[in-house]
Amino acid sequence: MMAIKKIRFVTDSTCDIPAELAAKHHITVVPCYINYGSTSYADDGIAMSREQFYSELPNRRPHPSTAAMSPGQAEEMILNAAKDSDHLFIITVATKLSGVYNVMRLGARKLPEGSYTMIDSNSVTMGLGFQALIGSEVAEATGDVEQVERAVMQVQRNQRVYAALDTLEYLRRGGRVGWTTASIGSLLQIKPIIGVKDGEVYSVTRVRTFSRAIDEMIAQLDKHTPLDRISVMYATETDLVRQLTERLAQLVPNKILITQITPTIGVHIGPTGIGVTVLSSAWRT
Repeated sequence: MMAIKKIRFVTDSTCDIPAELAAKHHITVVPCYINYGSTSYADDGIAMSREQFYSELPNRRPHPSTAAMSPGQAEEMILNAAKDSDHLFIITVATKLSGVYNVMRLGARKLPEGSYTMIDSNSVTMGLGFQALIGSEVAEATGDVEQVERAVMQVQRNQRVYAALDTLEYLRRGGRVGWTTASIGSLLQIKPIIGVKDGEVYSVTRVRTFSRAIDEMIAQLDKHTPLDRISVMYATETDLVRQLTERLAQLVPNKILITQITPTIGVHIGPTGIGVTVLSSAWRT
């Protein structure tokens, strides 16, 4: 009979896992960084609260930038997590979106061969978060490395992240779209809906009002039924966030996780961005 192993997860702060859930499942979250000129803040909700970040973001000049953690910090937190585990899963934001995976890989180089597994989540925010959370749940239930890895990959294949943006301004400030595109979008009151699939951001559709964007985002969920879990991610809590949550609660009662978007992501979507991560029940098959 295979011995049950103590398996732990290490991830990065783009996962948007609420602190109490990370603590419950012994998930180590290594913070990315927010840069304001020459000043840097750890994206850990302690150095700067998320409420403060979003309240100040519209008037921040120059616009803040983001950075991965240092290899030294990653190493310190990974080695510390390894002290309390037989096997580590180190899972990060998509490599197509960030260099965090490579930093974490460097941070793990002192671990014995075979004592850890590196995974590119191919996602971000709760798309990453669900993989770490469910992986941890399976680890606690089975203590089996192969079953945990299989579950994580099944979750990865059967989920999708959607986000509705009230403005293109913050993508422009961060250099993700050009000034002309952002200006036309503002003039026409275009509200883009984007998705994340296979580690890449793609355009789902564009609408003219933010309330319509919420409708369209909910409509996308039909592609993933039957639904296993949903997460609502928000930058700043608004009536639209509450309305979205209430409507989704009718689809999957008691299976909605509400979480605030990390500043590392918020830099690009702004203080009014709203997202949904949906996981199909197909991951269990």
